[in-house]
Amino acid sequence: MNMKDIKKKLGGTNFLLTVTVVLFFVMYLLGCVVFAKQKFGTWQIFLNMLIDNAGLLIVAGGMTIILITGGIDISVGSVVGLTCMILAFSMEKLGMSAPMAIALVFIFGLVFGAVQGWLIAYLKLQPFIVTLAGMFFCRGLTSMISTDQIAITKNKMFLAMAQFNINLPFGATVNKRGIKSFPFVHPNVVIALVVLIIIWYVLKYTRFGRSLFAVGGNEQSAMLMGINVKRTKFCAYMLNGFLAAFGGFVFCLNTCSGFVEQAKGFEMEAISSAVIGGTLLTGGVGTVVGSFFGVLIKAIIETYIRCQGTLSSWWNKIVLSILLCFFIVLQSVFIMLKNRQKQ
Repeated sequence: MNMKDIKKKLGGTNFLLTVTVVLFFVMYLLGCVVFAKQKFGTWQIFLNMLIDNAGLLIVAGGMTIILITGGIDISVGSVVGLTCMILAFSMEKLGMSAPMAIALVFIFGLVFGAVQGWLIAYLKLQPFIVTLAGMFFCRGLTSMISTDQIAITKNKMFLAMAQFNINLPFGATVNKRGIKSFPFVHPNVVIALVVLIIIWYVLKYTRFGRSLFAVGGNEQSAMLMGINVKRTKFCAYMLNGFLAAFGGFVFCLNTCSGFVEQAKGFEMEAISSAVIGGTLLTGGVGTVVGSFFGVLIKAIIETYIRCQGTLSSWWNKIVLSILLCFFIVLQSVFIMLKNRQKQ
């Protein structure tokens, strides 16, 4: 590949993704050097990032779909919190089986997403206002179910899923006692990665995926191409509602509990992960691969803070907001240069 081909590739939409991936590797290598004593570079530390953020990976994937259409959804954090509460209450207080409780939250996610999608696509209400109302609705419904924290302790099937270790056959470490241990992941990581692969395939290789990009790029042009813009938006929000509930289920596998304040601010983390991953807020450009690395960058910042030991957890929000601002400015410059090339 010659220099001209490289410039052509970086001049396209891959430029934003390239910046994100390079930033991730720089931050990861920096952590390996600075926090070598804390064993930052071990496989288990990296896998812990995935375990802790498995739910966010799925929610960020759904947010990527919405941002590609040029919309936004700030209700997903409340949907995650409500999902955890429904799972905890139904299994712990009502004695419902794990499959039934999981099916219940999935159906709720689909219905909730469909209602929001119908209001946005067919009644042409502003996505921010509709999803803001959805955020308050879900958070209020969560507090109506219970104001106390409900821990899942009785449902053996759900706890078995949450606590099951999948050992990997590489990257073993030996402790001071000479005991050899292999790195592991929980099922929530496998579930999250499978969901992301499916979203990636849908966006890249299906007619629905191409319709999402067309609608986000220019609605009028999409209509002239024969795309049903209203139906595409409706399906996008319905799918996002389902993915938010799915992310809530995966998130609950980590916490095994439900309470009112759970996943507060989750929607901002999902949006920032997608934007840092190269998804344009104006729509038409985005990739779930970038959102994956966006979540990992957020996870690295959290791991930095834990390894350092004395910094407040609020530094995670501060650094993430700085990165978000940087990538928004980068997006603005990218769009400006792209528009100049068209002229």
